[in-house]
Amino acid sequence: MPHMLQAIGINWENPRCEEIKLVGVPVMVTDPVSDMLTRIRNGIMARHDFVLLPLSKEKLAIAKILKVEGFITDFEVLKGRPQRMIKVHLKYIQKQPVIMGLKRVSKPGLRVYLRRREIPRVYGGAGIAIVSTNKGVMTGKECWRQNVGGELLCYVW
Repeated sequence: MPHMLQAIGINWENPRCEEIKLVGVPVMVTDPVSDMLTRIRNGIMARHDFVLLPLSKEKLAIAKILKVEGFITDFEVLKGRPQRMIKVHLKYIQKQPVIMGLKRVSKPGLRVYLRRREIPRVYGGAGIAIVSTNKGVMTGKECWRQNVGGELLCYVW
């Protein structure tokens, strides 16, 4: 629109100019895990090789689980300013994504906690449940083995 106004001789500046300049700066996210899952989901839908995520200990633990379980090829921590990032390399087999779905379960408005015997099997064992416990973030199978429960973060299949 500014270029149209300039064409007829009106000098117009966007009132949100300062906000537009801040687009590259990280924004405050109320649910970092949902943000991570959404970025991965969007990266897969757009067939990107990798996605960048703001770094946090919880996201790093989830990325480690996804790598160990074979859902992503690799991840790396990038040092930078103003914030460090995680570069998650998405995995494809014959141009099809390995991750078929991601679902956030426990949300800031409704937390979901499970005991050991309540931990679900995702897609009959083809997927994983990621659980945050007092012993760290782990898969549902690891929780079962270690006899611990916790907050059910998400399902990945």
